[in-house]
This record gives sequence, C-alpha cells and structure tokens, in this order.
Amino acid sequence: MPAKEIAPKHIAAPLLAWYDRSHRRLPWRAPPGANAADPYRVWLSEIMLQQTTVAAVIPYFEHFTTRWPTVEALAAAEDGDVLAAWAGLGYYARARNLLACARAVAEGHGGHFPSTEEALLGLPGIGAYTAAAITAIAFGERAVVVDGNVERVVARLFAVEEPLPSAKPALRTLTDTITPTARAGDFAQAMMDLGATVCRPRSPDCLVCPIADSCDAARRGIADLLPKKAQKAPRPVRYANVYVLRDRGEILLVRRPPRGLLGGMLGLPMSEIADAPMADNTHPGAPALTRWSRGEGRVTHVFTHFELHLTVFSGDLSGITKPAGDWRAADESAARDLPTLFRKALDFAACVDDF
Repeated sequence: MPAKEIAPKHIAAPLLAWYDRSHRRLPWRAPPGANAADPYRVWLSEIMLQQTTVAAVIPYFEHFTTRWPTVEALAAAEDGDVLAAWAGLGYYARARNLLACARAVAEGHGGHFPSTEEALLGLPGIGAYTAAAITAIAFGERAVVVDGNVERVVARLFAVEEPLPSAKPALRTLTDTITPTARAGDFAQAMMDLGATVCRPRSPDCLVCPIADSCDAARRGIADLLPKKAQKAPRPVRYANVYVLRDRGEILLVRRPPRGLLGGMLGLPMSEIADAPMADNTHPGAPALTRWSRGEGRVTHVFTHFELHLTVFSGDLSGITKPAGDWRAADESAARDLPTLFRKALDFAACVDDF
C-alpha cells in the first residue's frame, strides 16, 4: 500500500467542480447536484453497462425504458420479449438476472429498490459494485464505487504499481480514503467520467485533469504505464456446428435451454460445444436429416472465458417433414431477436448460399 495520503477535499472539490462543467449527459443520469436519481434507471443502466460500452448501451436503455418504464412493468414482461430486446447486448445471464431482480423488487419490496448496500446485495444479479453504485447514485448515500475507470484513476493517483487483478483490494481501500460524504453519487460518476474521458487507458490527458496536482503518477511521468496488468492465460478455443435450415423462404429458429450458454435465447439449431472440430460428415445437433452443405471457413465469436469457432451448415427441407420451432422469414428481420453469435452465422450463410 503506498504511504502517500491525500485529503479527500483535495480530490472531491476540484473533481466535482470539473464534473459540474464537463459531465457526460447520459439518459439515466440526474443533473449534477440533484443528489439522487431514479433507482430503476440507475439499476438498469448499471446492469447493461457491465462489460459493455456506453455507446452500445444507450439505444438499448432507451428502448427498455420506453417499453418498460418502471420496474413493475419489467417484472410483468414475458421472458422471451425481454430476452429478444436484450439480443445483441451480450452476456445474456444479465438479462435473466434482470428479470429475476425486477420480479424480486416488485414482489418482495413493493416495487421500490432498497436503499442500502446490504439489502441490494440480496437481489439477483446485484454484486458489490452495482450495490454501491445504486446506493450512491440513486439514494445519495456514501458508498465506495469502484469500476474499471475508477481503478485506473486511483492506480495513477497513488502510483500503485501492483498489477491487476491482485491490486483490486488495495485500490478499493484507497478509493474509500478519498470518497466524500456529500454528493456521493456525483463523486462516483465524476470518477467514472474522468477515467472515461481524461484519465484514459492510453494517452491520459494530464494537462486538463482537475486532480493532476495530487496525482503521484503524473508527477513521476508514469501515468500511461499504470495500472499494470498481470499477463492473461491464452483463451481456450472450442468448436460447434450451427445449422441454417430453410423451407420455402423461411428459416428455423429454436429456443435454447434456460440454463447454460445463451440460456433462454432464440437461436439457430446448434450442436454441443466440443474441444475439437467435428468431422464434416457428422451432424450432431442437426434439426433434420437432410443434405447439409458446409461453408468455407468458420465463424468466430469470443466469450469471456473461451473463443468459439462455429462451422456453419446450410440445408433445405426438400419435402422432409418440417421440424417444430420458430420459423421466420429468411430476411434481415430473422436476425433481429438473435444474439450476435447467431447473427454472424446467418450473415455467413447468406454469403455462401443466398436466402
């Protein structure tokens, strides 16, 4: 732990003044100084923003809040409708937890999010960061909010050279030392904005940073070297077959099992995932006994813990009994409710064999 100490007022005052002038205008935010925001909108945005960029989230957030403007409305929604609206945003366990949490709030809390970190942690899909963010931003209570942007700012501010992820506990402790009681939500969002727009991962703009005078890494000229990151192990590669089955201008879609990869989502028929490619003359998971044509090459999609290589097969019923499923017109609308993985496969199939 660095020996340097920084008084909270030396960070909070200039940072909040900068935030008042330069904050990002985002659809889930209350204006600076409001001291609180709509808990539903804060919660929804924080769940969507996990592992996803602000630019990607904004249209999804606006669609969700137009269609389901309250937590009660979302709780009453059909699972398939919510999963379809989430399609393309990725990390689909979040969508399932979103519904579970909305229903827990509607049924167990009278439609009101609890205002303490402890109570929020008892809700599905809410971890330590999200609980702290809701507590500070939605309720104006002091909480230590640490996301990737905040970790970067604090690592540079205190010149923490221990690499991530092992440095996470120390960075949270240091964030606690500079977190004020007043304007807790604005402070949390100011730290996030500073990391996103000024204290960037590459080429931090220290000349315009409102807290550069207190930053040890800026003083030492090592800001662009921090935070250090431990070398990641290579991501394993896995394999599966996916099937585009056509019948008179329609393609077959199926609902995936509720648990597991892309659980509950609408998708193309697919084999089990394997550690090695499958022989071209075998078709595990195929929805029909027909002649399957294989596209040249594979579709690649990266998940958090592995890289998936899909072999795409196209086939036509040609008089074979039509299997059950969700048959859709074989045009761009077919991909609308699908996760990105299956959208890629449909694009690939269209390239090798026109709809």
